[in-house]
Amino acid sequence: MRAAVVTSFGGPEAVRVVESEVPEPGAGQVRIKVAASALNPVDAAVREGVFGGAGQVIGLGWDVAGTVDAAGPATAWSAGDAVVALDHGMVKPLGAHAEYVVVPADAVARAPRTAGAAHAATLPLNALTAAQALDLLAVPEGGSLLVTGAAGAVGGYAVQLAAHRGIAVTALAREDDEELVRSLGAARFTGGAVRARSFDAVLDAAVLGERALAWVRDGGAYAGVIPHVEPAPERGVRVAAVEVAADGARLAELVRLVDEGVLTLRVAETYPLADVVKAHARLAEGGVRGRLVLVP
Repeated sequence: MRAAVVTSFGGPEAVRVVESEVPEPGAGQVRIKVAASALNPVDAAVREGVFGGAGQVIGLGWDVAGTVDAAGPATAWSAGDAVVALDHGMVKPLGAHAEYVVVPADAVARAPRTAGAAHAATLPLNALTAAQALDLLAVPEGGSLLVTGAAGAVGGYAVQLAAHRGIAVTALAREDDEELVRSLGAARFTGGAVRARSFDAVLDAAVLGERALAWVRDGGAYAGVIPHVEPAPERGVRVAAVEVAADGARLAELVRLVDEGVLTLRVAETYPLADVVKAHARLAEGGVRGRLVLVP
């Protein structure tokens, strides 16, 4: 099979498409024939060497939509099942940017009925990150939440999930994204002017750090999306950063919300796997609304 990997760190040109052995599922694992896989900022960070692994062959890609191709012992999945999954991990020989991928069976959920593979592939990593960050914040119904980077993939899902829970959401994004974030369910919008200590919680998808922490009321909560770079706690504010975990049951809940029209799946562009370098270059340009998706 073909797979996108890096063998040395650098810019988009560091990514290579190589021939690799088709992986075999073991006990409690399934092999998925990949129909689509989203390209995320974490893939660029792996490519640049942020997470280490020098001298290794490192696979890329966390999101997968496709069909079960084979299942190991002790799994409930069958060949032909249409699924989505999170292929979790920073430094690994193969990722989801490949023609086949093996994942734990409990990381898998049935694919949305209402979306094709390219759109479904935008769900696992970003929606699970948003949902698990909201869990950390524990904002009650009627509470106030500011989502920074609200037009991005994680931020957009966070806006929709929080609004669905009855939380009063204010979206922080660029001025020309106001219509978008309001369509996702934000009750209020700001392009940057935020009064200090004015929200019960902040979900900091834009990684503003201490600046965003200042907008949380005393005793409130702050959640970042990159572990170990969150600001130090102050004023009794609970500070945490989500470390996304594969969770097939939770992913199934998110799929249900897609099929109910609560969550919007956004694809910016699709690329064949052979053009993965072009996709990385487009991601590096910035300003992408929705996800870039690789289609093997």
